[in-house]
Amino acid sequence: MSNSNKYALITGATQGIGFELAKLFAKDQYNLIIVAPEQQELDKTASELKQLYDIEVVSIAKDLFKREAPFQIYDEVKAKGIKVDVLVNNAGQGQYGEFVDTDINRELDIIQLNIGAYVTLTKKYLQEMVVANDGKILLVSSIAGEVPGPLQAVYHGTKAFITSFAEAIQEENKETNVTITYLMPGATDTDFFRKADMENSKMVQDGSLADPAKVAKDGYDALMSGDEKIISGFKNKAMVAGTKLISDDLAAKAMHKQMEPKDKEKSKA
Repeated sequence: MSNSNKYALITGATQGIGFELAKLFAKDQYNLIIVAPEQQELDKTASELKQLYDIEVVSIAKDLFKREAPFQIYDEVKAKGIKVDVLVNNAGQGQYGEFVDTDINRELDIIQLNIGAYVTLTKKYLQEMVVANDGKILLVSSIAGEVPGPLQAVYHGTKAFITSFAEAIQEENKETNVTITYLMPGATDTDFFRKADMENSKMVQDGSLADPAKVAKDGYDALMSGDEKIISGFKNKAMVAGTKLISDDLAAKAMHKQMEPKDKEKSKA
């Protein structure tokens, strides 16, 4: 069946992995519903995708830090009479620093964005998909969910939730034709680190950040194949396998070292 009447809804679609996923869907002639907080960025992305791929793009400006936003998105799409064939929960943020020092209100916003929005949109669209016995859902998790994350405690916790949540609803819906896939990237070259204020961490300064286009392609291919999960990148597969072999406290210690500011040694001198 041609994809020209199908719609994919993507959160965080104006940059990073979300934007690269939007391009892949558009290339396969899916129409798009793109969600991000800034109307200006959405307009720019929408016009670029329409021009390049000759598809329909609906843009919805919503701040997913707000609890009501995912419900509003669902209602707006329904009011337009659009059936969502693929849901991509991608938008996510983190905050850098020791938990004792970080801003609790920002953390509660991050929990709402990384967990609340995922759960709400997944529930609303999964209910529709199960009735139709058709549909696909992609949840962008992270290898961060596999290890404790000192200096990124809340972010790692949210991703552990998404992985566990994905595995549970996969099992619940395995008798249906709805497929749920979760994507686990590692550190990727996106705006995430600037927003989290962690550009000075060793992970960013010394690490080789993954190309978001490559991560998106891995996720897209896995989603289209109906795979349950995909860890993007050989190095990340090895890291996840390695963390299973060591104790949690050792994994946390190793992650703490990677997360530390690059200039910490200098400041001690």
